[in-house]
Amino acid sequence: MNASAHDLAALLPPEFTLGVATAAFQIEGALDEDGRGPSGWDVFAATPGSIVNDHSPAIACDHYHRMPEDVALMKELGIDSYRFSLSWPRIQPGGSGPVNPKGLDFYDRLIDLLLANGISPMATLYHWDTPLELDEAGGWMNRDTAYRLGEFAAIAAAAYGDRVARWVTINEPATVSANGYMLGVHSPGEAHMLKALPSVHHQLLGHGLAMQALRAAKVPGEIGLTNVYSPMVPASGNPLDKVSAGLMDMAQNRLYADPVLLGKYPDAIRAATFFSSFSPSSEDMELISQPLDFYGLNYYMPTRVAAGPGEGTVPKGMAEAMGNDLNGGGSGTPFHIQSFPDTEITAYGWPIKPDYMAVALAEMAERYPELPPVYITEGGASFEDLEIHDADGRLIVPDERRVRYLAEHIGAAIEATSPGGTAESIELRGYYVWSLLDNFEWSAGYKQQFGLIHVDRDTMARTPKASYYWLRELMAARKQGAAVAGAPVPAAGGGAESAPEAADVEGAGSGAAPDAAAGTAAG
Repeated sequence: MNASAHDLAALLPPEFTLGVATAAFQIEGALDEDGRGPSGWDVFAATPGSIVNDHSPAIACDHYHRMPEDVALMKELGIDSYRFSLSWPRIQPGGSGPVNPKGLDFYDRLIDLLLANGISPMATLYHWDTPLELDEAGGWMNRDTAYRLGEFAAIAAAAYGDRVARWVTINEPATVSANGYMLGVHSPGEAHMLKALPSVHHQLLGHGLAMQALRAAKVPGEIGLTNVYSPMVPASGNPLDKVSAGLMDMAQNRLYADPVLLGKYPDAIRAATFFSSFSPSSEDMELISQPLDFYGLNYYMPTRVAAGPGEGTVPKGMAEAMGNDLNGGGSGTPFHIQSFPDTEITAYGWPIKPDYMAVALAEMAERYPELPPVYITEGGASFEDLEIHDADGRLIVPDERRVRYLAEHIGAAIEATSPGGTAESIELRGYYVWSLLDNFEWSAGYKQQFGLIHVDRDTMARTPKASYYWLRELMAARKQGAAVAGAPVPAAGGGAESAPEAADVEGAGSGAAPDAAAGTAAG
């Protein structure tokens, strides 16, 4: 037993959920199969220069055809829950109108298979794959898209509401608006800068309408929203740096959380002249601020902010690692992001700062006294994984840095929310690792690898990495400790109907590394 996994398991609350996360567009492939309609991301990714090395999502991880094999790997991993997204254009190809029976059937089979193997489903309604017809009509700049998401939520509720334990309405509206509508580096590739603010409101309205539809359908599962959170750190004691960090905090964090959790936009936003022509109604704000069952927080890193335009929106090294993703040149911005000195970084160029996980949770606790229970709905890191072959030619991926990253971040979250911690008022219910598979990382293509499982780009063979085996050890140690103490462990139902007994799944461990690889995992 790996000592660090055992020690961390002892810190986990009895009903703490550990899971893994993916998104449909990043893993499924099969973009033209079984009635799926095109999405805006299909078109954006096919535009030369939009994706690193012009990588294509057409096959991605081929999850659409290999879903049973991937569920088998999750079962072997021993996780409590799987967070996945429903492909809007696969289920409702035009974003409105008729549904696609084959699309509905795919997720029916996935959800049933998860439950049959003791894995609780967390379904995300919208993870960026807007149906192309809606994108061509203005996407999230068009208020109508919010109503279409509400209708899609009703379709999903009718199909899966009896079995989904947790619902996420929208994933990271901050990233959609910033990258897709302000900077133009994600689909739909529009660079409106501050004029993109309607895309913020319309996404939040879409969240409210989706939540209303799920409530109307009386789904038994919990309902929440997920957004990325990055603590903003002034680059120096210079007052301008502090003001810049405050502005960045408002634009990245509070602009999205305040309306949902406080029922209003930040004062500075409401007072700004560029926002004066866009005055949300009280009815909109009531929809947006409906009580949540949980709040989903995606944490990856803090952000170091300095005044002035600098050389670019992000540090040069980070922009290069991301394939110039988010590198808007910076000439039109009043502040810029700097690297943290003497700090280890991921392959994406992101600083590794697990202590700021506690800062993020503490800031949320202070700002939102009525904060509902929290799940860390994404956390993980991209590294240039070492790939070695044993004497028999089997692939082994000893990704010790990812093991350390996950151990430190999960530990920091638990410590911060424990009695006496800096965010002890938060009821932290779980942590989902991003990601199960090395997948299509949006404009970074396949260059950035976050997976617990390596995917061969030619054969699609799956090979669990050392981090997979480490997480399996953590799950086993937690369950063993709970059995000894007589404490409960998370149930697969989690608010929906109880799961049947675990069933065997064909294809388990295809391409998997031998168990001996677990010995390479460092804590």
